[in-house]
Amino acid sequence: MSKLFFKLHVTLLSLLVLTAGTALAGTRAIAISEPSNGATVQNPVKVCLVAHNVTVEPAKKGVNDGKGHHHILVDADLPKDLSQPIGKDAQHIHMGDGSTCKEIRLEPGMHVIRGLFAQGNHVPYNPPITATVIVNVQ
Repeated sequence: MSKLFFKLHVTLLSLLVLTAGTALAGTRAIAISEPSNGATVQNPVKVCLVAHNVTVEPAKKGVNDGKGHHHILVDADLPKDLSQPIGKDAQHIHMGDGSTCKEIRLEPGMHVIRGLFAQGNHVPYNPPITATVIVNVQ
């Protein structure tokens, strides 16, 4: 009986994973792989982003559907107007070279770090392709 229950459990779990994977297939997304949400970190803070179903490329390659580059927003909300290029300042860090990791320096305390994926002209996708973590810098 326990072997049958185990096989049934494994089968149902496999179906759940397959269904979830199929549902997410084709969904454009990014994730912040480093640092993890809630992490306590020290300067410089290494921020790494990964892309799912979009291709990271340098901004100089232009506007190509499904392609673009990362931006790091520090303690800043998503832009209100997603049809405009992302600004460039201490809170809006461009990774237009096509990189996926960047070291940044932050003041001690809690910070919200957002990744925002944009086209070659620095205009974000709409709906936004974004991810967020909160970190504590010592």
